[in-house]
Amino acid sequence: MLWKVLTRAGTALTAGAAAVALATVPASAAGYTAFAFSRSGTTEPTIYDFVNTATSSLDMTMYELQDTTAVNDLIALKKKGVTVRVILDRQHQSENSSAYASLTAAGVGVVWSPSAFVYTHQKTITVDGTTSLILTGNLTSQYYTTGRDYGVFDDDSRDVASIEKVFNADYAGTSVTPTDGDHLLWSPTDSRSRLVSLVDGATKTLDVEELELSDSTVVNAIVARAKAGVAVRVVLETPSDYAGEVSSIKAAGGKVVGYSDPDGFYIHAKAMVADYGLSTQAVEAGSMNISSNSLSSNRELGLILTGTGVAQSVATTIETTFATDFTGGTAA
Repeated sequence: MLWKVLTRAGTALTAGAAAVALATVPASAAGYTAFAFSRSGTTEPTIYDFVNTATSSLDMTMYELQDTTAVNDLIALKKKGVTVRVILDRQHQSENSSAYASLTAAGVGVVWSPSAFVYTHQKTITVDGTTSLILTGNLTSQYYTTGRDYGVFDDDSRDVASIEKVFNADYAGTSVTPTDGDHLLWSPTDSRSRLVSLVDGATKTLDVEELELSDSTVVNAIVARAKAGVAVRVVLETPSDYAGEVSSIKAAGGKVVGYSDPDGFYIHAKAMVADYGLSTQAVEAGSMNISSNSLSSNRELGLILTGTGVAQSVATTIETTFATDFTGGTAA
């Protein structure tokens, strides 16, 4: 089995029960290989190469699809006889209209996302029903070299089966209650409780990199960890948009930096690393922002890996990138 990480410049549980759920995720469920996604855009072909490995099927759920190379690759796969199915966010029909029209004209199965969710903000590609790429960023070319995002290739069979089950339901517009496989968290099902459990489990350090920071339950959990003496660091896009939350974290002893330049580096990531390098280590990346809408009303997908075994390279890639972004940010 193979996991890879990219970085690029896009039913509630009790806290105790959620902590147990995290602790019991099998550390040996898959192998993990991490790599950095260059802000120069030179490693963008990593995604294209993955798409083009499809021999029988490709299923994509994407909030925004504005990458003509990716669209053309999907069309080429269709012409080769691969079954290609795409879900695009219905609230972004103007942004996705070109991709939708091109795919439809080529005979690719493409639908608008279910109206049951405010947004389908998930960004996932599954190839041949065996490997899924879970992204924090969209397939939007203009942001490839200017934004911070992460992604993970996941070929854990239970994870992929869960992702495909949800895809099939969302594609058909039918209801489904997602299951977490070995490593997943979903909105609007359990993402909030899973994130809070990760935060609550931090004993020494907690690093958080986010576009949005407004959900009071998750923010309060971060503040509580800082008050408990955990070294909390946050990298945030536009800290002034979350002045109250930032003040609370700083008052508790945490540190927050931001970027906030609309023409410069853009923190679009959604990731956390707790207790880096320790036996209690946990790392999270996914499409969900720390906002009530994202956690309660959207279709979102992420994953959490625990421990320091075969998953270490995933944590190292995200933590190393986070450290660079933290150093380069402006103190809030």
